[in-house]
Amino acid sequence: MATKTAPINMRVEPSVRNIIDAAANLLKVDRSVFIQQAALHEAHKVIASQRDFALDEQALAAFEQALDAEAAVDKGMVELMNRKSPWE
Repeated sequence: MATKTAPINMRVEPSVRNIIDAAANLLKVDRSVFIQQAALHEAHKVIASQRDFALDEQALAAFEQALDAEAAVDKGMVELMNRKSPWE
């Protein structure tokens, strides 16, 4: 079964296209493959930067301590949860 592809169209200045083509030629791939690989690489970096993070030992210890700490009681939240709904 053939895999369907989805088109992505864009317009760029000829000078930008020429630089992309030069880089693609150096890697011996066509323009579409080059753009797809570059965009996918950048997308992975962006997603990782929002999901993954590194901490040194001191920062990790502080982070774990904050996670293990007893949650603070928010009086306003307790009041809100104990309040009757307007429709009751």
